[in-house]
Amino acid sequence: MESKVFEWIEQERQRQENTIELIASENFTSDNVMRAMGSCLTNKYSEGYPAYRHDGVGRKGRYYGGCQVVDRIEEYCCAKWQEVFQTDYHVNVQPHSGSQANLAAYQAVLKPGDTILAMDLNNGGHLSHGSAANFSGKIYHTVFYDVDENGFIDYDDIARKIRQYHPDLVLAGASAYSRIIDFARIREILDKCATGGRRPWFMVDMAHIAGLVAGGVHPSPFGLADIVTTTTHKTLRGPRGGLIFCRPELAGKVDGAVFPGTQGGPLQHVIAAKAVAAEEACTPAFRDYARRVVENCDAMCREFLKMGYHVVTGGTENHLFLLDLSRTHPRLTGAMVQEELDRHGITLNKNCVPGEKRSPMEASGVRIGTAAETTRGKTAEDFAAIARRIDAVIRELDKKVAEG
Repeated sequence: MESKVFEWIEQERQRQENTIELIASENFTSDNVMRAMGSCLTNKYSEGYPAYRHDGVGRKGRYYGGCQVVDRIEEYCCAKWQEVFQTDYHVNVQPHSGSQANLAAYQAVLKPGDTILAMDLNNGGHLSHGSAANFSGKIYHTVFYDVDENGFIDYDDIARKIRQYHPDLVLAGASAYSRIIDFARIREILDKCATGGRRPWFMVDMAHIAGLVAGGVHPSPFGLADIVTTTTHKTLRGPRGGLIFCRPELAGKVDGAVFPGTQGGPLQHVIAAKAVAAEEACTPAFRDYARRVVENCDAMCREFLKMGYHVVTGGTENHLFLLDLSRTHPRLTGAMVQEELDRHGITLNKNCVPGEKRSPMEASGVRIGTAAETTRGKTAEDFAAIARRIDAVIRELDKKVAEG
């Protein structure tokens, strides 16, 4: 008898095929990525690390036997991700997710109660960047730098907060920020604010923009940050999982923080899928894809601006942008728009906006991303047409709410 689960999997496959996917953190993997994830590698336990890295550095090895093949896959995966980002940073490919990567990164260089300076969730940051509801806000003391009145990162405020709070780690990265993040400027601020020859650790969570960095359409944090974390899905189009890169001198601390610090056995079927995704990210086709993601996002954003919508920061330079509905449709919440668009076969997510007055479950904005539909081959003209479809739905919804 076939499991009931496969009926639901088929329903989800059909849902994905018959909707327009605009969630900025989602994408469509290749058949080869899914083939690796569904392989016999899921049967193998392999706590620890390969005895020798591809660069010849020795390690303690695995706890279990029978790891000859998975050792080769994991080391190949490490080497390919270094190639993707053209870096000599040490890389750990075992984190199960971006949040797990962040947890291990913090543990590698911080003690409980140490201070992190990061971007607030309402201003575009991520839950794992110090939210009080998350482990990061419970284990560490977190303070937040601000955005200006237009939603841009306030780099002067970063400098002020460093001088005021003397953080142990400064974190750059976001889940809902539509502009280029100036990593070089942040590193310059950190160097200028160093006291007694010591500066805070500089960490970058590039989960959302990693595919754009790999494709050369966003500045790279490598050579500037001490630690770089990322997911392997989103703009990278790989499996759901995480990576940690670090300066070579931090390799031992980072590896120990992943295993045994925060995780047990790695998911070798996912590591294999990460390796396949890295191969794909090294191709000219991927660079072309990354370029089109940004071009498509700009085209869609400009269409919304033309129709009179308020876009946070007034535009976009990456794969996403935010509509602040409180400025143009104050009767509507982000949740209402998300639910109504779902009924019309368009999937996006409600999102808080700078200065948010509503709860996160209602929110005053929606986040729109172009990575997934660009993977499907949509053009700038297609995205402009989708913007007009969304506008028609919002206008009709606003009319219904006004009429009670």
